[in-house]
Amino acid sequence: MKYFLTVLFISILIALGIGFYIKPEDEATGNLIIGLTLMAGFFVLMPLFIYHRWKNRSVKDYMLTKENLEKMQDYQKDKKI
Repeated sequence: MKYFLTVLFISILIALGIGFYIKPEDEATGNLIIGLTLMAGFFVLMPLFIYHRWKNRSVKDYMLTKENLEKMQDYQKDKKI
């Protein structure tokens, strides 16, 4: 998954560069390539990246539950001493 995301990111950057390169000559085609590239980045790359980074994590570790608040308070008390 890591290599797929890297290849997808690089291909999106290349396509974006091609779109900006073509835009002065043929504005409609350049805008189309830029738009499709941005859509691919937002609707394909970002969800895959977020899934890849969060797939083995517990959301409870990042929620402000009573236990986590107590841990933070204990950590602050230990740090002051």
